[in-house]
Amino acid sequence: MKASPVGELNAVNLKAVLWQTLGGVRSGKITPAQGDVIASQAREILRTTKAQLQIFAQAGQAVSEELIDFAKPTKGEGRAKPRAA
Repeated sequence: MKASPVGELNAVNLKAVLWQTLGGVRSGKITPAQGDVIASQAREILRTTKAQLQIFAQAGQAVSEELIDFAKPTKGEGRAKPRAA
């Protein structure tokens, strides 16, 4: 899977970027419009992933390696640490 500027594209990194974006909007470093664009892209990634999972389930096929890789953390990544409000 191709790496993004913030690391490998997977669910853990996607969640981290969304939290960073929220923090950036709250602190004023990111405009609400920029935050909305990032959130929209994340929703589209998750929508596509969900559709792929449904297709695999309906077809009775095993889930692709690409989706499994997206869902599981890579080496050195674990559950995201809770953020202080």
